[in-house]
Amino acid sequence: MIRWLIVFFVIVLCVEAEAQALLIDRESRVSFFSEAPLENISAVTKQAASALDTVTYEIAFRVPISSFEFRKQLMREHFNETYLASDKFPYARFGGKISGHIDWNSDGTYPVTVSGNLEIHGVRKFYTTEAVVTVKGALITAVAQFKVKVADHGIEIPRLVIKNIAEVVDVDVSATYRIQ
Repeated sequence: MIRWLIVFFVIVLCVEAEAQALLIDRESRVSFFSEAPLENISAVTKQAASALDTVTYEIAFRVPISSFEFRKQLMREHFNETYLASDKFPYARFGGKISGHIDWNSDGTYPVTVSGNLEIHGVRKFYTTEAVVTVKGALITAVAQFKVKVADHGIEIPRLVIKNIAEVVDVDVSATYRIQ
């Protein structure tokens, strides 16, 4: 019994030490914009979860596909049922690493590069993009924009609606982490 208590306390101490380096944002914002000849499509969610490790510079996002909000309900239905199959692939995920120096203890704006794997619709693809990390007081904000070619993730656009949906979609991501 005492052995298990010792193991438990060692695990708790390790988790506490690690938690200081691991920052979480459960309300990260992800939006996308599809410019097409017949109709522009945009959507946003503020329900993405994100984690940032200030020691290893690793960053991760998990985005519930069905949480995206559209200006038209029909767009949302088509997005979830026809294109992204959110019942089969409920999340988009990104796991990567930040390159560049950031002084986590000093206010400033730090241009960086983020590289990692983005999984959408069950298909993983490696991306590299520029990003900006801002440290201000107890807040760290990370912002990035990049383009996603829908075909790269196995998302098929029927020829009938090819003029309604862009083949390349602009994605904006932002997260705000609070230093404890």
